[in-house]
Amino acid sequence: MRYQFIVQGSVSDAVAEDLPEMTCTSYPTGGTSLHGPVRDEADVSSVLARILDHGLSVVEFRSLPD
Repeated sequence: MRYQFIVQGSVSDAVAEDLPEMTCTSYPTGGTSLHGPVRDEADVSSVLARILDHGLSVVEFRSLPD
């Protein structure tokens, strides 16, 4: 299972280091896309919590096709 989290603004090196399983790329309409594998719904919640702990605003998150 893979997920994408779209956040406002850019992502600092500290965020990227805290989320090594996620790939960070610029999102076409602005912001940053963090995407990568997750094991299950509990892992989705964990990644989301870590993103929010860094003070980032999540615009959207969704599952991606494998």
